[in-house]
Amino acid sequence: MKSILICTDGSSFAETSYRYGADVANRLQAPETTLDVLCVTDIRTQQVISTGNFSGSIGIDASENLLNRLVDLEHEKAKLNQRRTRLILRTAVQNLKAEGIDTIHPIHKTGFLVDCLEEFEQNYDLIILGKRGENADFASGHLGGNVERIIRSGRKPCLVTPQEYQPLERVLLAYDGSPTGQKMLQFMGKSPLFKGMDIHVVKVAKSKDSTTVNARLQTAEKALQESGFNPVICRLEGEPEKAIASYITAQNISLLLMGAYGHSRIRNLVIGSTTAQMLRSSNIPVLLFR
Repeated sequence: MKSILICTDGSSFAETSYRYGADVANRLQAPETTLDVLCVTDIRTQQVISTGNFSGSIGIDASENLLNRLVDLEHEKAKLNQRRTRLILRTAVQNLKAEGIDTIHPIHKTGFLVDCLEEFEQNYDLIILGKRGENADFASGHLGGNVERIIRSGRKPCLVTPQEYQPLERVLLAYDGSPTGQKMLQFMGKSPLFKGMDIHVVKVAKSKDSTTVNARLQTAEKALQESGFNPVICRLEGEPEKAIASYITAQNISLLLMGAYGHSRIRNLVIGSTTAQMLRSSNIPVLLFR
């Protein structure tokens, strides 16, 4: 993992993502690691209002004066949005440098974040963003719209960060034996990101009669042991969301790894239900794999 992209809108969630981004970059300990910060100005804020003909309803002179004033206001609004974006990026760079990151590349685009990520994603190994954006105060208990769209359309691992920061000390892998689960095991074994962390692996079974759970957990344990870890392996029973959430609280987990989708035939259309619920309710960062 050599390239990281942080998506920011200047919100409180975005500011926390800077700390997590710096934490990840510092843990990678690779001089060639790059960290870029992307801020996208919504294209809708740059569009000037229509100057249609309203003279029939309010008079020619009044119509012309009103439209001229509205156009001037729209231009001023666009200028303010540009200044706001520059300030957001400058603040992000200052925060990251305060966390020990020397080289940061700020990027400003106009458009929609999801569309811009399609352009940029192939150049990055990890995408980081807050789980809610600038309207977080009005979205308590929900995911930000950009987060859901990025997870649906993205191809790279995505770290979704909460509003409060805590050091990364204990990581939990929600393992299901799927190809995505195998990919996460390989990533954990190769990446210096997890060096020094306590590793926990859980598999949730809905009943005691499941015969494949133990075999899958043994596979995960062996793979991690071969990579030099001494993982804590645990079989849980019940509903996945509740079981994983309880384990996170009981074990004071500070990072959750899980697949973005389950095994549903419509997994390419919507986020998996367990994933969505964990993202909504979790107060720790969630690293998602496809």
